[in-house]
Amino acid sequence: MSKRDYYEVLGASKDASQQDLKKAYRRLAMKYHPDRNPDDQEAVAKFKEAKEAYEVLSDEQKRAAYDQFGHAGVNGQAGGGAGAGGFGGGGFGDIFGDIFGDIFGGGGGRRGPARGADLRYTLELSLEQAVHGCEEKIRVPSWDPCNVCDGSGAKPGEQPVTCPTCAGMGQVRMQQGFFTVQQACPTCHGEGRVIENPCDHCGGQGRVQTTKTLSVKIPAGVDTGDRIRLAGKGEAGMQGAPPGDLYVQVAVRPHSIFTREGENLHVEVPVSFVDASLGGELEVPTLKGQVKLKVPPETQTGKLFRLRGKGVTPVRGGPPGDLLCKVVVETPVKLSSEQKELLRQFQESMDKGGERHNPRRTSWFEGVKRFFDGL
Repeated sequence: MSKRDYYEVLGASKDASQQDLKKAYRRLAMKYHPDRNPDDQEAVAKFKEAKEAYEVLSDEQKRAAYDQFGHAGVNGQAGGGAGAGGFGGGGFGDIFGDIFGDIFGGGGGRRGPARGADLRYTLELSLEQAVHGCEEKIRVPSWDPCNVCDGSGAKPGEQPVTCPTCAGMGQVRMQQGFFTVQQACPTCHGEGRVIENPCDHCGGQGRVQTTKTLSVKIPAGVDTGDRIRLAGKGEAGMQGAPPGDLYVQVAVRPHSIFTREGENLHVEVPVSFVDASLGGELEVPTLKGQVKLKVPPETQTGKLFRLRGKGVTPVRGGPPGDLLCKVVVETPVKLSSEQKELLRQFQESMDKGGERHNPRRTSWFEGVKRFFDGL
């Protein structure tokens, strides 16, 4: 019986890409596989036919010969001899290894010992330390390479050997119904090597628990949430694998005077009602010393004064922020009888002036009156 055209078998055009051919073969393999069609010899025959066609067309040299000479160009080169129970190279199992290899951990070959874990350390700083920068020492619980076996995990003088189960590949093939999938070797857990005689000091891990002291340089301008990466200062890897990194997370403690918002600093400045009324000059604190602040006459509480360049220089560069001074007019307390009398006299003189002296109070009361009149 003459063979059908391979492109016709797969239902593909002659200019189909390798990806299209693979998709076509997968579709037919799923449909006609003997495990899904027990006792159906016609399905077995169609599966073998599709497999033969794909083996030829998936090989660039065989495909070129077939395109030029037809079946005569590849006579005897196509597989086509796999029975219902065992499929050779390039068969159904391999196709499904491609499809499901990533899901079941296949296709990657030997992994080798895993890199050490990254660590995170939260470092609390004062506002001054964060703004000006500093150098701090921290103690971090971690894993370090075993100094007895030099991190190999094997007894001194010995080395890990090739895993006998997977022959060093780190992967094994498992048959699950009509699926053939790859998964990590259960003996070496994907590393491709096993330790026959573990180191007595570390138990074969190649690392031991310890607490190390590290010096961390904090650049000027950091803020809460910033991270400083110390490469290679994390946990040591298993059996000599490279270590992870240490990430130092900055947390700035609240300050008794200043509040920080990005590059700007905020401070509340208490002002007596006399200075607020008549004006004056006050000393205002900054993180680099005190500066003079001129308060103009008739300053109201809540007024903001901006001192440019007295804030924080950004950690990533740029001009420094500003210091925003919020005026809070302070009500005097613990007045003497004489002071109270003076204030009463002062209030009487203020009342004679009406809204000329208290424009905000007058307009506020007028607004309240209109509100109640409208009810």
